[in-house]
Amino acid sequence: MRIVTTRARLYRTLRSAYLERAHVLPEATILYRAKRYDFHESLVEGLTVVQAGPVRAAWLLARSKVTTLEINEPLMLSSVWGSALAISGLRARSLLGGPRATIVSYAMENSNPLVRPVGEEGRLRRFANSRLSRFVWRHTDRIAFGTDAARITYGSALRRPSAGTTSTVIPALPAPCACPVDSGPGGPRVVFLGALVARKGFPELLAAWPSVTALIPAARLTIIGKGALEDRARQAAEQDPTIEVIIDPPRSEIHAHLRRARVLALPSQPTATWREQIGLPIVEGLAHGCNIVTTSETGLADWLTEHGHDVVAPGAGVPALANAVLHALQKRVGTGMADLPAVDGRLAADAWMFVGAR
Repeated sequence: MRIVTTRARLYRTLRSAYLERAHVLPEATILYRAKRYDFHESLVEGLTVVQAGPVRAAWLLARSKVTTLEINEPLMLSSVWGSALAISGLRARSLLGGPRATIVSYAMENSNPLVRPVGEEGRLRRFANSRLSRFVWRHTDRIAFGTDAARITYGSALRRPSAGTTSTVIPALPAPCACPVDSGPGGPRVVFLGALVARKGFPELLAAWPSVTALIPAARLTIIGKGALEDRARQAAEQDPTIEVIIDPPRSEIHAHLRRARVLALPSQPTATWREQIGLPIVEGLAHGCNIVTTSETGLADWLTEHGHDVVAPGAGVPALANAVLHALQKRVGTGMADLPAVDGRLAADAWMFVGAR
């Protein structure tokens, strides 16, 4: 096959949010290596989506007429090999008389992966990834940072970009969602949305929940997602009638639950190799008017604190998290909608990255 569009996006993993966004952006070919846990096949319809490993993706791009390529951010070490190959393929094309491609990227990393502890076996891999990360950084023409924390992280991890690189900060905030207002029951509802894994703070939220219902007996917790802790979620729902579990529902159902919720809780916890960059569930909760309960790990922590949401320290303990949820439940829902931009931050970043693209 051949890529026939002049815009392309190269992603290591593909998730539903990327596909939803692609439907409202100018046409571009999406190249990806693997699907994320929240991938919904129905969203592919009407898009040009190609599954390809790093070598095949680079080959397709080198033979294409692509003039602007979006790549994963330079500090996403799991993707730097693919990004470097794609850049090299496009540079080789220009040396052979083809058009020069503009390389753009959207960055959210707020923890330097190049200094994380690794064992003896991982040192050589990290050295190679570090060199490739800097190669990708030097060859990126336009980079939009989703948070100021990401900008600071890149400044310390990779230093200054090449003289030809242009950068900006466009906060990764959503516009209010235009989905229909749900007429279902409201009340003191909390939603946990996302991967059912420890690093997302799911166990901490379950531990805090009895303290919430002890003071607000009408409170309800809806757990939406899938992952390694699905059985634990089901067990909690069996033992507590205030808890509901919904495994991997369609996107329309997720929107409906967020519309009914008063609080979106995502108390992310750091690991030795991971820190919450933004938290897509936080963005989706904001878009639906939810009060947010999260930890200071997210790159949006400062903005959330400044705008009246509840941010606790990671590892602060069950009482602190329970108090944050209780506080958020007692606030009016939707009061933060006026703080959101008229244009979704990710869409605004895309328009900036692809400015001048044909």
